[in-house]
Amino acid sequence: MSDEFAVRAEGLDKRYGDKRALDGFDLTVRRGTVHGLLGPNGAGKTTAVRILSTLVRLDGGRAEVAGLDVAREPRLVRSRIGLTGQYAAVDEVLTGRQNLEMFGRLFHLGGRPAQQRATELLERFGLTDAADKGVGKYSGGMRRRLDLAASMILSPEVLFLDEPTTGLDPRSRGEVWESVRALVADGTTVLLTTQYLEEADKLASRITVIDHGRAIADDTPDGLKNTVGADLIEVVAAEVADLPAVAKVVARVCAGEPETDDLERRVHAPVADRVAALTEVARALQDEGIGVEDIGLRRPSLDDVFLQLTGHRSVAEEAA
Repeated sequence: MSDEFAVRAEGLDKRYGDKRALDGFDLTVRRGTVHGLLGPNGAGKTTAVRILSTLVRLDGGRAEVAGLDVAREPRLVRSRIGLTGQYAAVDEVLTGRQNLEMFGRLFHLGGRPAQQRATELLERFGLTDAADKGVGKYSGGMRRRLDLAASMILSPEVLFLDEPTTGLDPRSRGEVWESVRALVADGTTVLLTTQYLEEADKLASRITVIDHGRAIADDTPDGLKNTVGADLIEVVAAEVADLPAVAKVVARVCAGEPETDDLERRVHAPVADRVAALTEVARALQDEGIGVEDIGLRRPSLDDVFLQLTGHRSVAEEAA
């Protein structure tokens, strides 16, 4: 397997009784990048991460992490990786510094090296001012950054992040994103599973979509969006009664058949010449005296990709 990749999996299989969690799953993650792993609930994301991080044995196929075979060399793999699960695994009674020193000792760093490493990580993750406060007083974003710091005690080559910002508010999520970017800038490779498609879009340079235990797409975020089709023109009507008239105008100007959302009073359709179509639709609506609340252009989103590939929207989008 190539040194170009920090993670490589070929034909991974995993069964739990009659259920096949992974069914010939393939994955390659380039060194020094963030690679997103997206899929519906039950698609096999967490199983794949558990196999790659040596927590679960594979039933078939082959996988290497940091150049090491996960089945034959699990202990060496563990010495090269970090893993951050869905929920922060820090002690709220201890201070941030005490948490990191404790993890350092658990990794056999010894007293003074553990203290030095804790100080380095507190500074790297912007937690120096809160280092001696109880973690119970930390915000959600601060706890998550401390959890990331704990996973970096041994400076892992590969870091697995399994839905790292679940339940965080937008500000805290942004803080975690900045920390992840800093890790990658220092050379760490990150495999990110997330239910927030915006998160994958902002962080990942490449994304693999998994469904029913198989990789069904693998490309850059822009490449995946291009598979959906052209840019879209969107018009929000002032009144629901105006939707048929708006749809008629949009159909006359645009290449594709428009779709109408009565609940949001929205009409949208794919366009070839973005600016010309927008100008023409706006002029036609004005000439015919049709009132609109908003009009604009947008690119297909990762949620559009997710919907097209898996048949339904992401968990976060459905919740919204």
